[in-house]
Amino acid sequence: MMRSLLAFVFCFGIHLITAQDYHSSSIFAHNDYVQPVPFYVSYSRQVGFIEADVFLYQSQLAVAHTKEEINPNQLLAELYLKPLANYITENHGYPYADHSQSLTLMIDLKTEGVSTLNALVKELNQYPVVLSAQQFYITVSGDVPDPSVWKNYPTYIHFDGRPHINYTDEQLKRVHLISTSFQLYSRWNGKGVIPQAERDKLHAVIQQVHAKGKPIRFWATPDFTNAWITLMKMKVDVIGTDDVLALSAFVQKLPASRFQSDQYHEVDQPKKDHSLSRKNPKNIILLIGDGMGLTQLYAGYTANKGRLSIFTIPTIGFSITTSADSYITDSAAGATAMSTGSKTNNRYIGMDTSSRPLATIPEKIRDKGYATALISAGDITDATPAAFYAHQPERSFSEAIANDFMASNVDILIGGGIKSFTQRADKRNLFQELTKKGYTVSGSFSSIDTVRSSKFVILDDAAVVSKMKGRGDFLSRSLNKSLNTFTRARKPFFIMAEGAQIDYGGHDNSIAYVAREVMDFDQAVAEAMKFVDHDGETLLIITADHETGGLTLTDGNLSTGFVQGNFSTNDHTAVMVPVFSYGPGADLFKGVYQNTALQQKILQLLTGAKASR
Repeated sequence: MMRSLLAFVFCFGIHLITAQDYHSSSIFAHNDYVQPVPFYVSYSRQVGFIEADVFLYQSQLAVAHTKEEINPNQLLAELYLKPLANYITENHGYPYADHSQSLTLMIDLKTEGVSTLNALVKELNQYPVVLSAQQFYITVSGDVPDPSVWKNYPTYIHFDGRPHINYTDEQLKRVHLISTSFQLYSRWNGKGVIPQAERDKLHAVIQQVHAKGKPIRFWATPDFTNAWITLMKMKVDVIGTDDVLALSAFVQKLPASRFQSDQYHEVDQPKKDHSLSRKNPKNIILLIGDGMGLTQLYAGYTANKGRLSIFTIPTIGFSITTSADSYITDSAAGATAMSTGSKTNNRYIGMDTSSRPLATIPEKIRDKGYATALISAGDITDATPAAFYAHQPERSFSEAIANDFMASNVDILIGGGIKSFTQRADKRNLFQELTKKGYTVSGSFSSIDTVRSSKFVILDDAAVVSKMKGRGDFLSRSLNKSLNTFTRARKPFFIMAEGAQIDYGGHDNSIAYVAREVMDFDQAVAEAMKFVDHDGETLLIITADHETGGLTLTDGNLSTGFVQGNFSTNDHTAVMVPVFSYGPGADLFKGVYQNTALQQKILQLLTGAKASR
């Protein structure tokens, strides 16, 4: 009775499953015996249900799909019971090393039910270690005997129920789950959405089963990502699959692939069309969302309940990001192209393919009286910000990159990476040297509001943790501080500010990380838009160095802020990235062009230099 009670408790609880609760125990390995390695493939993925079709053949239980396919060497005992007994012994009476993981051996009776089940009971009695295991269940389906005789079978035998049968209370205790054919309710092929009438039928049977305190499984369902998501949203408890590896990988990634936002921000709306008010801007704000493609932006848009300031900008172009030596750029080559107007090899910082220094935007406009600021929500010696002041053949040369800043004459530097300036292998303290050059320096971001100098460096690693770890409004505050400083100094300016950690979220394959960072980046965009509206002489450009993660969005809800995505890689991809432009000169950034054109277009606007096409 205890085994029966445990099964009932298990079944009663599983229907309370939520979208975040799906895991390997929710997977039903359909026809497991046709896997390249029966049992072991599914077991290695710690699935909750492993199915074997059995035939009573010459007094033995053979595993096969049809009678014609019976192989006397493919027996239930050899394929399943013996390896199960070994693992249960190794795991101290549990099927899995993780004792919270349950396993059901689902035995589909393909020959006459009573005789086959009797043979199964006889076979199982030879494996007492299996029968006494915790978190392990034996459930029969197929040609199941009439429920009226279930009481005649050992309590370790459970049954696969059907929704149309009215079981007695005692019979229901023997039902481990309830299964039915998906095709009885819907002909949906797994693409798009289920027609409403069919959806209503499915909901009705799901609720009917859950009302009995049992989990539900459908067989003959579509078997790929959109179908799995749809079934989970409908609260189907057990998901059947013929592709155990793909579904197990999918559910393993579920926590990182889903994000429900609980924080939202208002967006800024364009106040007027600056692109027609002036042909050339006096100032440039370049905001770079590292790793930010269209899907990253739309993830943030969804998480913010269908709102982003950046999406109110009417002028849009696209940048092609390929590097000189690779179809897929890294941040070093991508940022160098934007900063210098020249393609280079991956990992090169501010240098051409022959390792010769290239002039950056700050260097090009320095003699024309421009003030410059470089900001990053990451390490300031990382590839993207470094490409605007350094010249090195290798992006990892962080101390050499920091040293290059000493000759850059950039006015403001804000980010992380203080160790490359103050704890160097050569024992130099660049903060002390910068002080002698007239900079105000600080290792604490909290000092930013007290700085009165027009030339300062603030590097604080604790201030550039992720948004999820409490970074706060670092990017917006840094941008506004730089804008206020240059406005007060009455100098034309160029500011580059990087939302560095959109890229980190892509590398981590975390949709929550990506969405939060995009939302934070958008708040900096809103601040920049407000300045453009007030100033009237500043052009805002927003783009990315590349896309990271190969993100696709597989589900979402614009009214609740829920978003779900799938990453195809943990590295960069070659897809084009958007270029948004707002303010005087914005029209120049329409169209599709190489990332090198960004520098050329900026210089054309600021200096009158002809941009190459």
